[in-house]
Amino acid sequence: MLSGMKHFALYGLSGARVTDIIQEAGLSHRMLYHYYESKEALYLATLEFAYKQIREAELGLHISSLDPVSGMRRIVEFTFDYFVENPEFMALLSQENLNGGKFISQLEHFKDVQRPLVDSLEDLFTRGKASGRYRKVYDPVQFYISLSGLCYFGISNRFTLAAAFEESILSESYIADRRGHITEFVMQAVIGST
Repeated sequence: MLSGMKHFALYGLSGARVTDIIQEAGLSHRMLYHYYESKEALYLATLEFAYKQIREAELGLHISSLDPVSGMRRIVEFTFDYFVENPEFMALLSQENLNGGKFISQLEHFKDVQRPLVDSLEDLFTRGKASGRYRKVYDPVQFYISLSGLCYFGISNRFTLAAAFEESILSESYIADRRGHITEFVMQAVIGST
């Protein structure tokens, strides 16, 4: 799947070559087509794998065992770090959005994969409000879309942003500054302080 992620992220469904994916993964055509009947089926499996990876990593954070302030900080920092550390994931999302979501909507249990994240955020907001630690409670889906946008845009568009504003956006220190800015921004919105 990692080989599929890399190639589909770089070239999209139409540009990725099954031969290259097979060669990099050390598989044979026969083995690949035994499991996936077509390139589209492999692409679908790759999308599902990519989303399961991030959702499983989020579950590993054990947000429900953290106090609401620490839990919020952890999910924000994790989301940013995951996007930085997994550029193929971001590129794969971009490719699927160029497809108009045509393929991801075919995944039978895709919404079920997202449910634990929504439940974790809902629990975090409920506990934050009950403890008086959160000044503002948001819809978990709206919150995650906003958080993802904050984390995604500045990383996925670094090259055009650097051309428009300044070269320093391409530096490693920019990543650290961006992470700190997003964390402070979200914590201020939810808690009222950092």
